[in-house]
Amino acid sequence: MELLIALEQLPPISRLKSSFFAYPLVNAVHVASIGALLTTVVLMDLRILGAFPALDRAAFIRLMRRFAVAAFIGVLLTGLPMFAIRATEYAFNPAFQFKMGLLLLAGLNLLAMRLFASENGLPAKTAGARTIAAISLVIWPAILLCGRFIGFL
Repeated sequence: MELLIALEQLPPISRLKSSFFAYPLVNAVHVASIGALLTTVVLMDLRILGAFPALDRAAFIRLMRRFAVAAFIGVLLTGLPMFAIRATEYAFNPAFQFKMGLLLLAGLNLLAMRLFASENGLPAKTAGARTIAAISLVIWPAILLCGRFIGFL
């Protein structure tokens, strides 16, 4: 708990908390980054599941992966200071805890795709890859939903 209190009291976090412009800007970039991340992940999953057959599968997934990584970096860089503003509150918020658990699950799902269902670094055209993509299509919207509930619990 002391670590969470210390985190909330860091000078950059205090300035962010009290700024009329900075916090809304960080929040807006976080929301935009989440939207970009969710969009790219859903598009990749749908392509793995067979949607958009006219698009070259490998090129499309490589492109979406680059956007997804950039969006995830945006989510991380904005999410950490937003957490730090109310670390003592958010750390014990059930929606936040569930969201973090789902993010861990999403990471494990990505690892499963890379280890068990990929060829040459791209998702294979197998039932396993399609199953992992379908699971991803459930996990990521659930993460978004949990994020929305954080402010209401």
